[in-house]
Amino acid sequence: MDKEVGIQTSQGNLRGLLSVPLEAKGIVLFAHGSGSGRLSPRNQFVAKKLQQKKLATLLMDLLTEQEEAIDERTRWYRFDIDLLAERLVAVTEWVAAHEATKQLKIGYFGASTGAAAALKAAATLGDQIKAIVSRGGRPDLAEKVLSTVLAPTLLIVGECDPVVIELNKKAYDLLQVEKKLEIIPKATHLFEEPGTLEEVARIASLWFERLL
Repeated sequence: MDKEVGIQTSQGNLRGLLSVPLEAKGIVLFAHGSGSGRLSPRNQFVAKKLQQKKLATLLMDLLTEQEEAIDERTRWYRFDIDLLAERLVAVTEWVAAHEATKQLKIGYFGASTGAAAALKAAATLGDQIKAIVSRGGRPDLAEKVLSTVLAPTLLIVGECDPVVIELNKKAYDLLQVEKKLEIIPKATHLFEEPGTLEEVARIASLWFERLL
């Protein structure tokens, strides 16, 4: 099943793309990074690879259309980790109640600031979240809750992204769960170099397959 979905919040409607393969083993919710959304080509690429492994995916915009328009001009919302995490919790509750997905174990895939939102939402939801993958993430923006996250967490960073590597190393030390830090050779922050995004998808697939 592939369809567009809308999830209503008190501030407006959130748009998403839900894909559920036959005999799905679990579902991965994508929390996008700064200025990105459900149409992100990088996250869609990773989502397709997960679907091939019988994992359902939900790529959601965590901002309403009006908020996105404001954010494009001001960047007010993209670093509002509390708001993004709150929205991700609401989306997770929708997934847990939706007929096509309610039986599936849930994981998060977060990119950039979306990784902080995923970690904060996971800290709120406890053992309801079974696995987290961060791609080029900013887990430091969720520093205060890292020690309370229960989900096994994989941090993926590009070798040519030294500032983010250091931020992830500090976050890694604060996590108290099963954890792994993978540094992808020759990759920059957006993993635009040949083969690097494929490697992200491969490693993420293995992590989610095992835990979901």
